[in-house]
Amino acid sequence: MSTFVVEGGHKLQGEIIPQGAKNEALEILCATLLTSEKVVISNLPDILDVNNLISLLKDMGVKVEKVATGTYSFEAKDIDLNYLHSKDFISKATSLRGSVMIIGPLVARFGYAILPKPGGDKIGRRRLDTHFVGIQSLGAEFTYNAGEHLYEIKAEKLVGKYMLLDEASVTGTANILMAAVLAEGITTIYNAACEPYIQQLSKMLNAMGAKISGVGSNLLEIEGVNSLHGCSHKILPDMIEVGSFIGMAAMTGSDITLKDVSFANLGIIPDSFKRLGITLERVGDDIHIPAHNGYEIEKFIDGSIMTIADATWPGLSPDLLSVFLVVATQAKGCVLIHQKMFESRLFFVDKLIDMGAQIILCDPHRAAVIGSGKLNSLRATNMVSPDIRAGIAMLIAAMSAKGTSYIHNIDQIDRGYQDIDKRLNALGANIIRIS
Repeated sequence: MSTFVVEGGHKLQGEIIPQGAKNEALEILCATLLTSEKVVISNLPDILDVNNLISLLKDMGVKVEKVATGTYSFEAKDIDLNYLHSKDFISKATSLRGSVMIIGPLVARFGYAILPKPGGDKIGRRRLDTHFVGIQSLGAEFTYNAGEHLYEIKAEKLVGKYMLLDEASVTGTANILMAAVLAEGITTIYNAACEPYIQQLSKMLNAMGAKISGVGSNLLEIEGVNSLHGCSHKILPDMIEVGSFIGMAAMTGSDITLKDVSFANLGIIPDSFKRLGITLERVGDDIHIPAHNGYEIEKFIDGSIMTIADATWPGLSPDLLSVFLVVATQAKGCVLIHQKMFESRLFFVDKLIDMGAQIILCDPHRAAVIGSGKLNSLRATNMVSPDIRAGIAMLIAAMSAKGTSYIHNIDQIDRGYQDIDKRLNALGANIIRIS
């Protein structure tokens, strides 16, 4: 288990380019299984979750070649379905949450898939009902082996159908969408997720020969086709990393510029940071965050305390709530952070309280933050990262704290952030990695 040793109090200066979007990459990689032809993907982030999924695809028989830094070609011509029964596949798929999205492509193209209960962040219940019910409605049969914790999915033929999803699940929508593109007839998905990641997946599938309309809305219509062909696709910048850097810059009093952020795909993220009193300037497709001596949380028009909550797109991503919470600890004023989707994601706040933050954990979903109104008011401590997003929040806190902090289990951070220590050290941070 690796550790970050973080000396706080250093201001950052310079430019940084966000990595490719982790959540989009996992969907796009699974979509390469839908065709036997070559698919070229660029701007892939070099992070654990993405690399582990690429390794899994290789073991399944996908031919993978590195074309350039961040660019790979994938050719799923000879898939070994027998490998799905191996202990190696079960072990790898269990440890990777994104593996759930291989079932849509496999069932659509081969009529068969196996899936162990997937892993990922321990942030609360993350049910798979939306995935399964949607693919079942297309004609697939699911069998659960309780002894081995395995799902077996079979389908002689998939047939399009109207469906109303019980939740606008991003990965659920992606899985159903990838199954529907090769199903007979018309599939209509209502209450579909419409995040930029789903829009990107839809654009890629259409480039491969799929017929998807309604892209960008919560009502998708898919006219099934017999087969798909190869294509080239570029992944968007990671909006969660963009948000992490905005919060990091403000909390450390740094002056940095985020380059090529795809501003049009950030939704309400910039305005949500402005509600915390953070100044940011759009310069073309870049974001400049000037050095802050402090920042003050806004109130609602009627004078009531600000609430920042996650919501389905175009609402605020739940992946950024941990960052908003830690950034609010140094603001002037109060805010209620409401994490609606996952009941265990706020449990890292005890470490922030140890650092001197004033936070009241109201219940598993809500935390009231009383900002100190003073930068660098936190004190150093020892922490263990429980998940990707809590890990980056802990890193931001440590960078702004007085003294030297230790963050253990940083493999969690590496799952979502590429070379984060090297990139931040290049801007003036002091982060040492101990393996």
